[in-house]
Amino acid sequence: MAKQKTDPNYKVIAENRRARYDYAIESDLECGIVLQGSEVKSLRQGGANIAESYAEVVEGELWLVNAYIAPYAQAKTWGHEERRRRKLLASSREINRLWSASARQGMTLVPLVLYFNHKGMAKLKIGIAKGKKNVDKRATEAKRDWGRQKARLLRQNG
Repeated sequence: MAKQKTDPNYKVIAENRRARYDYAIESDLECGIVLQGSEVKSLRQGGANIAESYAEVVEGELWLVNAYIAPYAQAKTWGHEERRRRKLLASSREINRLWSASARQGMTLVPLVLYFNHKGMAKLKIGIAKGKKNVDKRATEAKRDWGRQKARLLRQNG
């Protein structure tokens, strides 16, 4: 974690904060993402949203669906489609694992974070998740509230 904060190339572009509230994340995977030139420029400016997107395995390939990358103003003629399907890069073993988790076990592939890594390459962290019921969400919320209240009490007394 300290390495990421000190590294000048590491930059979070978009984060799906709601995913950890709506889903119980079992494991995660870092994938590369196939982008066009204008998409990379737009990401460098921070114009992306992965909150409503998901990943799926189709015919042995991993795809990111419904992710929004803002249009790049300087690329008028050779721009890109904002919500096109983007191919994700992962090993065939990982893709098979994701396929079995989503198709057989009923899990969901949820994008968690879109970022530039320490080499300046765009990466996407995908979580293999199971949807939470309302009871689970309330329990998570109660736990978070108790943590805040405990921290507040420690500050007041200490």
